[in-house]
Amino acid sequence: MLIRIRKASDPLASEIATKDAILNRRAFMQKAATTAGIAMLPMFAPGFIGDARASIKIENVMKTKWGAGEKPTTLKGISSYNNFYEFGTGKEDPAANAHTLKTEPWTVEIAGHAKNTGKFALEDVIKGNQLEERIYRMRCVEAWSMVIPWIGVPLANIINKAEPTSNAKYVRFETLADPKTMPGVRAPILDWPYVEGLRMDEAMHPLTILAVGLHGEVLPNQDGAPIRLVVPWKYGFKSIKSVVKIEFVEKEPLNTWQDQAAHEYGFYSNVNPNRDHPRWSQKKERRLTGEGGLAALFAPSIDTQMFNGYADEVASLYTGMDLQKYF
Repeated sequence: MLIRIRKASDPLASEIATKDAILNRRAFMQKAATTAGIAMLPMFAPGFIGDARASIKIENVMKTKWGAGEKPTTLKGISSYNNFYEFGTGKEDPAANAHTLKTEPWTVEIAGHAKNTGKFALEDVIKGNQLEERIYRMRCVEAWSMVIPWIGVPLANIINKAEPTSNAKYVRFETLADPKTMPGVRAPILDWPYVEGLRMDEAMHPLTILAVGLHGEVLPNQDGAPIRLVVPWKYGFKSIKSVVKIEFVEKEPLNTWQDQAAHEYGFYSNVNPNRDHPRWSQKKERRLTGEGGLAALFAPSIDTQMFNGYADEVASLYTGMDLQKYF
């Protein structure tokens, strides 16, 4: 008789979820998002220095035209209602668990078809770039949305510093997968590490940024500290968090959700109200203000806009493409 001794690093049974269970949970959470109150206490990332529970202001941020007239979701709302499966599958799990994430020191590997490759300190990756505040509408595939005042730099600036070769057709991103600090990674929720990708012209588009903060402060751990991708015309899961690798590749990378459920999640992941998710409609969304209570309970349902309202800026990237096929 074989007796298996559980290691401390092994996940508890309660931590383990099958892929089908996760997908079903996402369907349930899509409905729950319309009535969810937002009340969890946010925890903040240490950023470059400081205590993990202390907010750290970012200085010398340039205001931009993006989001003028929009009312941002509160910091409490943004940092307490998240998808970040490395810290759990519930919306409140990241805020409860992500304090274990160690964000300093942090390195980002630049790899693939580029002249300037290697592992670089985060400070060197964004060095020489003016930090900008961009207030973007962000749409989740589960029919809820937020307005987030990101602080970051254009991804195009980082790409230009890397000097990709003509063989670089796509950009592949990879998230940290550390079972010691990320409890979700100890369970077979997804095939770790989490991977995302963009076509080169999408990555170079002026709207695409690498964010290091929001609401004037460094990113909270649960929002993808210390650096994450933001692509506002795509569904939120496309904006990969806690990035540790940026790779220039020749072929379309297989992103995580496409790998896990290709019939539900495509490579492009553009916000398209005319293409329903197999399990729910994408025609409507609820804008979460982060005020909680009745404000969350009765958040109005609004029409989903093509490309999340950024069609004037990005529709030309997809001229001639069948957006029902390439979703």
